[in-house]
Parts: sequence; C-alpha cells; structure tokens
Amino acid sequence: MTEFHLHLISDATGETVNSVAKAALVQFEAAEPIEHLWTMVRTRGQLMRVLERVAENPGPVIFTIVDHVLRDILIEECRRRQIVTVSVLDPVLAALGAYLGAEVQERPGGQHALDAEYFHRIDAMHFCLSHDDGQNLERLNEADVVLVGVSRTSKTPTCIYLANRGIKAANVPIIPKMPLPPTLECIEGPMVVGLSASPERLVQIRRNRLLSLQERSETDYVDLESVKQETTDARRMFAQHGWPVIDVTRRSIEETAAAVITLLTRRRGA
Repeated sequence: MTEFHLHLISDATGETVNSVAKAALVQFEAAEPIEHLWTMVRTRGQLMRVLERVAENPGPVIFTIVDHVLRDILIEECRRRQIVTVSVLDPVLAALGAYLGAEVQERPGGQHALDAEYFHRIDAMHFCLSHDDGQNLERLNEADVVLVGVSRTSKTPTCIYLANRGIKAANVPIIPKMPLPPTLECIEGPMVVGLSASPERLVQIRRNRLLSLQERSETDYVDLESVKQETTDARRMFAQHGWPVIDVTRRSIEETAAAVITLLTRRRGA
C-alpha cells in the first residue's frame, strides 16, 4: 500500500470535495490516503493556517474555493512548496460560464442556502422518520415513494438518502405469514417499489445484526430455507401488485436510491 497525505480544502462543508476525492480514490486500490479535511476556509488568515498544516504534512491538495483571491493564494503557495493542487470546481465553472455568458458569483456554500428547496428537504426528512417501518400508515398516500421489503433489505437507510434529496419516502416491512396493511393494498398516488435480496445475503446480514445485539439463538429469521421462502413470497407479492423490484444484493444505499429516483422520474415523466 502507498500511504500519503491528502488535503481536502473547502470554503463550505466539504461535502463536494470529499465526495469527489472518494470517487477518485476507489480507482487506486494500492493507495492508502491519510485525509485532512479543512472546511469553512473563507478568510486569508484561515487559509494561511491551513497551508501551515499542509507544509507539515505535504501531499496533494484538492479544493473547492470559489473566491478567486483565496484560490490564487492557495495555488501559488502550494506551487512554491512543490505541492500538487487540484481545483474541483474550476473546469465546471469555466464551462458553464462560457456557455451561459455569465460571470461566477463566488458565493461560498451557495448550494446550502436556506431556500425553499432546503426546507423541502427538511420536510421530506421529517416525513421519512415519521413513516419508518410501517408507522403512520393512514398518511401513506402523502408519500412520493413507498419502499416495501422483508427485513434487512436496506429500506430505512434508502429512505433517509431519498429524503435528503427532497423525496418523501416511507417504508413498510413484509412480515412472514402476515398480510400487507390495507392502506398499502389500496394505495393511490405514491409509487411503490419492492426491495429484494438474495436469501444468502439476507441471512449473513441478519446474523451480523443479531450478533451486534448479543443474540445467538437460531430462529426462522436466520434459517436459510425459511428466508428463501420469505423472499419468494415477497417477490410473488410484488408481481401480484405490479410493483417494480430492485435487487439490493450487490447495491450500495446510494445505488439503490439512484435506481428508485430513476423509476420515479420515468413515472412522473409519463
């Protein structure tokens, strides 16, 4: 493994630069970065203090700073120290500016403004938390999307991710040998999506869950044959209702959410 220092500098929360860095690093399996995240860097004094730390642990600098003065200082100081710098936003800003014929407004953290979209996301998050695991079924029709699946198919984390994108997401568990709630059976408006996973993967996740709770008893919950029947019944139920199905066996939460968003976009477009 190649160990190296990696400095991520942002004039806002660091969410963008952190995501870009992670997306790039997965392409280098032999790399082991020691990450230094510097956020809310908006003054010359703050930047100079960060540069002192960079000099102590030299390594590539990836940054998202929109203020041209601070950006120039950062690039020049790193060049003087022979440290590589990468601006995440510059190519995108230059391309959009050229296309739109407009100048960059240089607003740090502009994407986090307390605007209508922000409060819409907050409402979606409140809705998600109050409609988790089959709660408040009487208001299910207010959702944008309802995720349905057996235990440990990532329903809750996927709903939280969707809520952060402003989508009102609820989830309802499928419990063996129990009918679906009547509200879900006759739902109108929201898109219902079934989440499925391989029985082997479900048993593995469920066993780990029980071990974390210091529970070692063997039940149908972790019995492979029982879980196979559980997933078969669930898929049959999805087919009966005509609900689209996403197999989450090899998907991350982000990938599952992206698939849900794609289905939702197609439905709304239609």
